[in-house]
Amino acid sequence: MTEDMPHILVVDDDTRLRELLRKYLAGNGFLVATAQDAADARAKLGGLAFDLIVLDIMMPGESGLELTESLRRDDDNIPILLLTARGEPDDRIAGLEAGADDYLAKPFQPRELLLRINSILRRQAAKPPDPVPAQPVRLGPLLYLPDRDELRNGEEVIRLTTAEASLLRVLAGQPGVTFTREELTERSKVAGNARTIDVQVTRLRRKIEPDPREPRYLHTVRGEGYVLRPDG
Repeated sequence: MTEDMPHILVVDDDTRLRELLRKYLAGNGFLVATAQDAADARAKLGGLAFDLIVLDIMMPGESGLELTESLRRDDDNIPILLLTARGEPDDRIAGLEAGADDYLAKPFQPRELLLRINSILRRQAAKPPDPVPAQPVRLGPLLYLPDRDELRNGEEVIRLTTAEASLLRVLAGQPGVTFTREELTERSKVAGNARTIDVQVTRLRRKIEPDPREPRYLHTVRGEGYVLRPDG
């Protein structure tokens, strides 16, 4: 084992599947730890650093979906691959909206799981540093200070999650430029995919827009993506 081997946390209440995944991933170049439920996973996450979580949704107690939402609220952007026996589109959307990076329905081939894990890790490694806007950006009464990574309303600092701050930094770095969802996923620290970008845009609008339902600054360009048009 070497220190640069990716560290995976497998969380599933099915003992047999959990052990099978541990052995399979360990045999394919990963350091693997396991957890039997969300509480066990939290204990592991509190003491060790992981590169990715393979997380079952349907668990007793706190579900995998609830754990995902909680981690994202806490600004934890560790990549998450959800596993579930439910593969309906609405279930997949719910997982992505919660902040998951990918979603794999049971039953699945171990090889497919391996391919998806490697794909997520490659995307994370390829993300460039966030661009930093050269000048403060005015959004009505709000001022975004890129050198401090702060959004202020007078003396009040408006708290941004890591994902919201990263998204604003990318958009404010090139005001007036339309970014596709894929570009925002690649350039920001938003964990997930195009659907996750939509969710983070909605959350960011709640903090920068006078009326999030009628955006003044962060606009949707139909069929293309999003653009920030600040004052001035």
